[in-house]
Amino acid sequence: MPRFMPDPFEKAQLTELRSIQGVCLDIDDTLSTEGKLEPEAYQALWRLKEAGFFVVPITGRPAGWCDLIARFWPVDAVIGENGAFTFFLKGASSSRKVSRQRLDTPKGHSDFELHERLGRLRSEIQAQFPKAQVASDQAYREWDLAIDICEDVEPWHPEAVQRLLDFCRGAGAHAKLSSIHVNIWFGDYDKKKGFEFWLSSAEAQGAPAADRWLYVGDSPNDEPLFASFQRSVGVANVKKYLDQLQARPTWITSQACGGGFVEMTDRLIQSRQS
Repeated sequence: MPRFMPDPFEKAQLTELRSIQGVCLDIDDTLSTEGKLEPEAYQALWRLKEAGFFVVPITGRPAGWCDLIARFWPVDAVIGENGAFTFFLKGASSSRKVSRQRLDTPKGHSDFELHERLGRLRSEIQAQFPKAQVASDQAYREWDLAIDICEDVEPWHPEAVQRLLDFCRGAGAHAKLSSIHVNIWFGDYDKKKGFEFWLSSAEAQGAPAADRWLYVGDSPNDEPLFASFQRSVGVANVKKYLDQLQARPTWITSQACGGGFVEMTDRLIQSRQS
């Protein structure tokens, strides 16, 4: 895929944006800002829903977080642990209680094998990188091992991060860099496959066709979605990763993190009003 420089999002044509019916988004440092979900960014999710858009976060965060997000945020579904599963609410009539449901992405191997391999790799990482610490949300993960590189620890040097990525990939694992973690897993899935599996399922009935979605992200673990979506947006902090990305977003906002998400929301809603 050719490497191009993304255009500023302010140059996105409103006529092109008008065809968008669904928004997929990363969470950390795309929706959030310095570890906080600020009111303007959270309100932007509500504004998108109220304007009639489908809204689906696709995140590296754990199952425990995704359970809460599906229940309490204004979203149609949430895809977690880099594509391992989708949580959503089901049941909308006044006579039936709404309940949280899940859809597991096919992983190509037995649960026992995947968990055994991940546990073994975790021990090898701790031996090879004695200062490595698992993410503080590791206890709520089912399929993913997250090594903290800056969320609750002193930031790792980029060379050390690269050594960790290379070590895990050398062991046959998926290893993806987010803005705060290195996410590691075994299994035949990623963010792209998780979204595509949900979108093709009966649980996504009524969702827009694949070419009517926009993806918003900020880091290398969003690259499969920058590659597969016809239209994508990187919030401004993605610029520090552009040299690492073979697939880049279509546009980049002028503002970083949650401010960039609000900027994207403003223009997307404007396209429907023009």
